Amino acid sequence: MYNIYKADVLASLFVGGMIPFIFSSLAIQAVGKAAMAMVEEVRRQFKTIPGIMEGTGKPEYEKCVAISTEASIKKMMLPGAIAIVSPLLLGFLLGPEALGGFLAGATVSGVLMGIFQNNAGGAWDNAKKSFEKGVEINGQIYKKGSEPHKAAVTGDTVGDPFKDTSGPSMNILIKLMSIVSLVIAPTLAQISDAKKSDAPVSQKNEIKPVAVATKTNPATTVDYK
Repeated sequence: MYNIYKADVLASLFVGGMIPFIFSSLAIQAVGKAAMAMVEEVRRQFKTIPGIMEGTGKPEYEKCVAISTEASIKKMMLPGAIAIVSPLLLGFLLGPEALGGFLAGATVSGVLMGIFQNNAGGAWDNAKKSFEKGVEINGQIYKKGSEPHKAAVTGDTVGDPFKDTSGPSMNILIKLMSIVSLVIAPTLAQISDAKKSDAPVSQKNEIKPVAVATKTNPATTVDYK
């Protein structure tokens, strides 16, 4: 039975609660870097390849696909490593009880983070799309190209990675860490049992009655030592 009041279990609980935030920040950062690399490539092609806007020039599609594929693999190596390595470190360094606290913190934090990011990202995306039909703000109708629409587009740069990348990946993060923990659980149990069996058993100082024979009544006098 896990005791939340133990120092290592409580510390692992807080560490687990931080993992979804670290994972989410790395995922959003990866999306931002990949998007900027894609924008720079598109700008380069517009400058160097004539006739793209007129339809007479052929863009280099494969380079854009390569940027997206490379970013999806390389940029997500660190978040994936965190999801796999963190349960291993907590389990083998602090034991199964600390690992249980770690998973509890990661699960609670990850579920809340996933729900928040999916809803917030969808709200930002819908706010941007609502300007296609026009949005009334303080009695005035604003459509595409207006300043409120530009602000909504800026907000959607955060909303898209929220609802498409970081939010859905919380489910994968929780399941991956739980599966890794289940795989190493038998080994952790054996290590924990071995440590308990090797630990010295403390002997308590018990007061035992000892019969002492005397001349007056040799059978009834008792001395406690």
